Parts: sequence; C-alpha cells; structure tokens
Amino acid sequence: MKKFIPLVFTFTMLSIVGSAAASPEMVRKYNCTACHAEDKKKYGPPYQQIALRYADDAGAAEMLAKKIKAGGAGAWGNTPMPPQPRVPDEDALAIARYILSVK
Repeated sequence: MKKFIPLVFTFTMLSIVGSAAASPEMVRKYNCTACHAEDKKKYGPPYQQIALRYADDAGAAEMLAKKIKAGGAGAWGNTPMPPQPRVPDEDALAIARYILSVK
C-alpha cells in the first residue's frame, strides 16, 4: 500500500497543475477577453456557449486549439476570429480546455 501513496500523490499533483494551466489567467494573458467572455456575447461567442456546443465532442479541445491558432469564420456568425499564431500550441490547447470547462 505504501508504494501506491507516492503514485496517487503524484497523479493528484499533476492533475492540479494541469488544471492550473487551463485557467482564466491564460485567456487574459493572450487577450482572448477582448472578444470573448464567460457568460455573455462580445464580438465572439461566450465560453459557456462554446462549451455547450462541443460538450459531446471528444476531439473538441484539439480542434479549438487549432482554430485559436489559425482563426476562423462562419461557425458563430459573420464576425471572423483572427488567427493567433503567437500563442504556443501548448497554451492554445490549455485555453481550449479551459473554455470547454466553463459551465
């Protein structure tokens, strides 16, 4: 049993650290909040609406991360989302996971 304690502790700590990376601070860091909010429409859709649309999509985080980097248009109306190529892949994925977690 003692051998499981460090493993469980390590897994728990990794889970906490992973959750911390996908946070509101990350969307502020890259100024996503200029066009998006958690619960109301600005220029782009609210995070809650995005999370609801993709709730049953297992590949949603990866798809949204690519969309963050490449930009897009048409999925949420006529307002295009400009590409964000300066956002590292890991951060784009963390942002996407955070957005999908907003309820």
